[in-house]
Amino acid sequence: MILFGIVYSIFNGTIDDVNTAMFEASTQAVQLIIGFIAIFTFWLGMMEIAKRAGLLDQLTRLTRPLLRKIFPDLSPSDPALGFIMSNLTANFFGLGNAATPFGLKAMSALQEQNPNKNSPSRSMVTFLCLNTAALTLFPTTVISLRMSHGALDAMDIVIPAFLATCGSCITALLLDRLFWSFSKRRKKV
Repeated sequence: MILFGIVYSIFNGTIDDVNTAMFEASTQAVQLIIGFIAIFTFWLGMMEIAKRAGLLDQLTRLTRPLLRKIFPDLSPSDPALGFIMSNLTANFFGLGNAATPFGLKAMSALQEQNPNKNSPSRSMVTFLCLNTAALTLFPTTVISLRMSHGALDAMDIVIPAFLATCGSCITALLLDRLFWSFSKRRKKV
C-alpha cells in the first residue's frame, strides 16, 4: 500500500506532500515513543519495586481464595497461581508488556499440568479469558496517547475505563463458565 501510494503520488504530482508527511509522521512517532517510554518506565519500575518488596507475593496470598474459585482445577500451592496473579496485577496497572512474560509463564505452568497436551485445560481457557478481558485501573497506553496529544485531563478516562474493564471481566468469566458447562453436558451425552 505504501509503494502504491508513492507511485500514485509520483503520477499525481504530489510527491513533495508525501515526503513532508513522511517526515512529520516520523517526528510524531518518535515523540509518541518518548512519551510511552517515560510512563512505561515509571510503572515497570513500580512493579519491580512491588515485586522485590514482596507486595506481589502478599497480593497473591490475599487473592488466593478468589483465584481458587476462579481456577478450581488448581491446587492451593500451585505455582501457576503466582504467575496468574502477577499477570493480572500488571494488566490491572495497564502494563500489558509487563504482563506478557507472566502470562507466558502461567500458560507454561498450566500446560505442564494439562493431561491432554493437544487441547487447552479448563484453567488455561479461563486464564486466557481473564487475560484478554484484562481488568484495568490505570490504562497507561491510552493515558500516554492522550498526554502526547495534549489532552486537557489525560486521566479523566480512568474511572470509565475501569468500569468498562469490570464489565468485560465479568462477561468473560460468565461466558467461560457458560461454555464450560455446555461442553461438560455435551461430553456426558
